[in-house]
Amino acid sequence: MQQAQQWIAEASRIAALTGAGISAESGVPTFRGASGMWKRFRPEDLATPGAFSRDPKLVWEWYCWRRGIIAGSAPNAGHFALAGIEKRAAAFTLITQNVDGLHDRAGSRNILKVHGDIWDVRCLSCGREERDERVEFPELPPRCGCGGMLRPAVVWFGEGLPQDVWNAAEDAVRSCEVMLVVGTSAVVYPAAGLVPLAKSAGAKVIEINVDETQFSSLVDFSLRGPSGELLPRLLQPAAGS
Repeated sequence: MQQAQQWIAEASRIAALTGAGISAESGVPTFRGASGMWKRFRPEDLATPGAFSRDPKLVWEWYCWRRGIIAGSAPNAGHFALAGIEKRAAAFTLITQNVDGLHDRAGSRNILKVHGDIWDVRCLSCGREERDERVEFPELPPRCGCGGMLRPAVVWFGEGLPQDVWNAAEDAVRSCEVMLVVGTSAVVYPAAGLVPLAKSAGAKVIEINVDETQFSSLVDFSLRGPSGELLPRLLQPAAGS
């Protein structure tokens, strides 16, 4: 921990990759676990273009359920610690696989959302994308002002990541001196590929997770425990510094 604290304190360019684990500590269900189930459906059965095409009302009912849970949740100490690291570092990029917006609410500003944002909607007719933070809608599926059907502006299974966001994420990882990997299972690609990319570019990589992952043996330090407990400690000065 002391070495990790020193690296964070001395680095001018830091990148962080966050996954569902950091938001699970705020009560947001993860996809990979019993809490991710809704009624009889798995996320993989609902978060697809095909599912939306077959039954857009059902998919929107699931997203409204998720929106309700997220609206009742709050950023935890891990979210706030990352916002604190951003304020100290000369250059900081937060790359998140999460769509819940908790990083925004914690004060992080330079965020790359590789899977989109659950609070954004996109019209299937005119292509307009806008913010809509309602949990309940007058009708499901909701409609755009043009009359077209709205969909969540997130990346579904089978869809590609937004290329500009992904390019920026790769650039941030290639140029960082220290990379934090927080609360991600490191099994979802291409995001998981950012970890070996950082190592090959010479960055020090610090993993924070409650469980071991496939990259735990690759990183420089693998700190085992809740991110809400460990991330705030990284902001503390290293002993003797």
